[in-house]
Amino acid sequence: MRIAHRIRLLAGVLALGLAAGCGGATVDTGSGSTAQPSGGATGSAAPSGAGTVKIAINPWAGYEASAAVISHLLEEKLGYTVEKKELAEQVSWEGFENGDVDVIVENWGHEDLKKTFIEEKKVAVEAGSTGNKGVIGWYIPKWMADEYPGITDYKNLNKYAHLFKTSESGDKGQLLFGDPSYVSNEEAIIKNLKLNYKVVVGGSEAALIESATQAQQQKKPLLFYFWDPHWLFNKVELARVNLPPYTEGCDADPKKVACDYAELDLDKIVSKKFAETGGKAYELVKNFKWTNEHQNAVANDITNNGLSAEEAAKKWVEANQAVWSAWIPQ
Repeated sequence: MRIAHRIRLLAGVLALGLAAGCGGATVDTGSGSTAQPSGGATGSAAPSGAGTVKIAINPWAGYEASAAVISHLLEEKLGYTVEKKELAEQVSWEGFENGDVDVIVENWGHEDLKKTFIEEKKVAVEAGSTGNKGVIGWYIPKWMADEYPGITDYKNLNKYAHLFKTSESGDKGQLLFGDPSYVSNEEAIIKNLKLNYKVVVGGSEAALIESATQAQQQKKPLLFYFWDPHWLFNKVELARVNLPPYTEGCDADPKKVACDYAELDLDKIVSKKFAETGGKAYELVKNFKWTNEHQNAVANDITNNGLSAEEAAKKWVEANQAVWSAWIPQ
């Protein structure tokens, strides 16, 4: 991962003061206190000094891709300053309460956090779908599915556990996990399905990607946690392990989960203050909606094609005006 951590300083204070005096934009006075800039229509020059938007950057490439495009449009089309803050998922939500975060670009479920910060503390609100469909699951290299009959059926995983043993997993098969902050039911699934496996934390998205790539190239057995949308599916052939199908409520009790993950309609979460005072910045965030293919293209440019997040976003924006023009508030 090469998450760009660039906090742009608020500049042009004198110009901002003049704009405010003329009935234009005002200076940001705190988290979410971004005023509406004048202008900002598609194709027009970006107004200056619209305010500051604080965007959490969670640790995976798809999130970074979405955040990069939103940030580019906020800055170049609406004249806002964007502060990007690298934060784990839980910490990002806490930022709504202490004023450190205005926007979480891509939320993967987290009904527990919604209950705490939206329903109980009332410091956050939902801001609509990203358009991305999120699927978490267990995967193996496709060559293993071809070579070992029935290995993608969870009922046969114990039969093949010896293939996945590592020094970290001991006498059990290894299930490789990523960043500890990710959504996870793995321990419960293994226990409740009586699987002879141990969760081994790789520590990051990059560790999962490197392991999957090596497993394909070197024909090394690998069982690992992963998710779609992701550019990796365009690079490495993977097969998903079929766990018991998700049904409504099967994951209600974290200790009793014995089912696969639900397909998620990924959504955006913003601070309540930002929703009420964020003006056109909030409107753009709320309007943002694209496809898994769009996200994967930007994430692939960042991860594999040597582009910075800003460069990848600019490339996508220049090629897809028909998509993003509808997001820009008039």
